[in-house]
Amino acid sequence: MKLSTRARYALRMVLEIARHGKDECPVSLAIVSRRIGVSRGYLEQLAVALRNARITRGVAGRHGGFKLARPAAEISIGDIVEATIGRICIVDCVEDPTSCFRASYCECRPLYGLINHRIAEVLRSFTIADLLDSDRLHSLRSEVQGLGCLAEPVWPRQDPVAQ
Repeated sequence: MKLSTRARYALRMVLEIARHGKDECPVSLAIVSRRIGVSRGYLEQLAVALRNARITRGVAGRHGGFKLARPAAEISIGDIVEATIGRICIVDCVEDPTSCFRASYCECRPLYGLINHRIAEVLRSFTIADLLDSDRLHSLRSEVQGLGCLAEPVWPRQDPVAQ
């Protein structure tokens, strides 16, 4: 299973708005687009879903753009993922047993339900504020590396945000 680009780009977008939208200053989609390397047109599509979920809010006018609709500590990663791609569901039969004739006796279906639950649980347990906190992020990175489930990148890191 992979997290869709829609969800990943929305997360990057919200992180960028949170990072640079301090002091109640809105951040333009043009700036977000340049910093995260995603087209403005695509971000406009994501902005609708994020606004509808009350994660971001738009500010009109010459110096307009987007701001977080609530504090970063109150926006979970799960909120963003579900706003952009819907509920976590690795197979349809978990939420819709009529989608599979085997649903009533399938040995795997309970496991799929547990996987859905655990993924959603992890996504809800982290907030935008957590990912912006360098200490929290370092701790998370160390924990995940200790589990052996995070490969190290082999190319030089080029962070457009740092530019």
